[in-house]
Amino acid sequence: MSSYDYDLFVIGGGSGGVRGARVAASLGKKVAIAEEYRYGGTCVIRGCVPKKLFVYASQFHEHFEDAAGFGWTVGDSSFDWKKLVAAKDAEIARLEGLYKKGLAGANAEILETRAELVDAHTVRLVKTGQTVTAKTIMIATGGRPNPHAALPGHEFCISSNEAFHLEELPKSIVIAGGGYIAVEFANIFHGLGVETTLIYRGAEILSRFDEDLRRGLHEAMVAKGIRILCHDTLQKVSKGEGGLVLEALNSGTLQADVVMLALGRDPNTEGLGLDAAGVAVDERGAIIVDDYSRTNVENIYALGDVTNRVQLTPVAIHEAMCFIETEYKNNPTRPDYELIPTAVFSQPEIGTVGLSEEEAGKRYGELEVYRAQFRPLKATLSGRAERMIMKLIVDAASRKVVGAHILGHDAGEMAQLLGVTLKAGCTKDDFDQTMALHPTAAEELVTMYAPTYRVRDGQRI
Repeated sequence: MSSYDYDLFVIGGGSGGVRGARVAASLGKKVAIAEEYRYGGTCVIRGCVPKKLFVYASQFHEHFEDAAGFGWTVGDSSFDWKKLVAAKDAEIARLEGLYKKGLAGANAEILETRAELVDAHTVRLVKTGQTVTAKTIMIATGGRPNPHAALPGHEFCISSNEAFHLEELPKSIVIAGGGYIAVEFANIFHGLGVETTLIYRGAEILSRFDEDLRRGLHEAMVAKGIRILCHDTLQKVSKGEGGLVLEALNSGTLQADVVMLALGRDPNTEGLGLDAAGVAVDERGAIIVDDYSRTNVENIYALGDVTNRVQLTPVAIHEAMCFIETEYKNNPTRPDYELIPTAVFSQPEIGTVGLSEEEAGKRYGELEVYRAQFRPLKATLSGRAERMIMKLIVDAASRKVVGAHILGHDAGEMAQLLGVTLKAGCTKDDFDQTMALHPTAAEELVTMYAPTYRVRDGQRI
């Protein structure tokens, strides 16, 4: 009989922690999971799920405009921010309930408290002060927005967390950052009628994405009316008579009702008792793990954003399943980070999988690049000028498709299926031999027969 209270104790009730706890409990292990805020974690409670709901809400004004081109007469419309927030809150509460139901159904013990490490096998439950022991501990506490404390006036700003709970919809907003969170919220707020400015220190938004998609999205956002200030940073934020006053390095004085900082996320490790347990972290506070998500302390694992590997919800879930295989099924399994499909729910949307042209150019001697830019069928009657971009990156030697990138409606949906295709190692010949489905935007992926250009030794030719 075990000398520990639990076989597994999980700290953090996000997607990764819940999956690990639920599956371990279903295998007959005695499991407890502790969460100090709400079950579901960043993704479900204050991240990708509510954000996608807000994206849908922000698109309707364009749907109303487009309807006229198809013969519809749409009357006066208005938007109620508080109704949207209330509907979103109800859906998030439902999803949180499902997470708890799954845990309870597997006989995992659900604890609603902060948990901190006392030593390698002991956890203190902050709400009661009780200590419990576990043979194995999993840390899955995720990340939190970087508050950018060095910015004078940062206390007057919000993060993406607070954006979901604003009492009123602002008339104007400045968003600092150029990553996917900043870009998505810029499109959301603009779509809801907010005067929106994006300020970013880099030369172009979305630094790790393919250059053609970055430029294409930038141009589309500006055409919609979003102001984008690149090569610029906020220097100071202060309160003024009519709202917030911002000092920018190159753009001078700006004004806004709300300033949102989307300047990266930090691993949520502060005060967890990692020192007491001897768990090593890196310079950013992220927990250091090996290829199997094990920390330097043999019985303690960590997964998800707290390890600062790949900050995506499905990755945390995948890491949890690899933990189950490694720890409980005698099948050491490393997480596979190759060819992860990724979407940016901007407007237009980005869907991508595999290498960008720039990355592929460094890895392969010669590339064939197939690129199509076109006006989608829906835009012909709506009159909207928006264009789609589709791009395939092919290793010329093997003909293997090593990258696929889409800018346009439903790009994320297409990227998910392309993920299967690229994971299977399909070649450009496989694409060419696949019958097109007409009329769809996706048919362009299988009808680009001649390379648009080639890349040799990293240079277009």
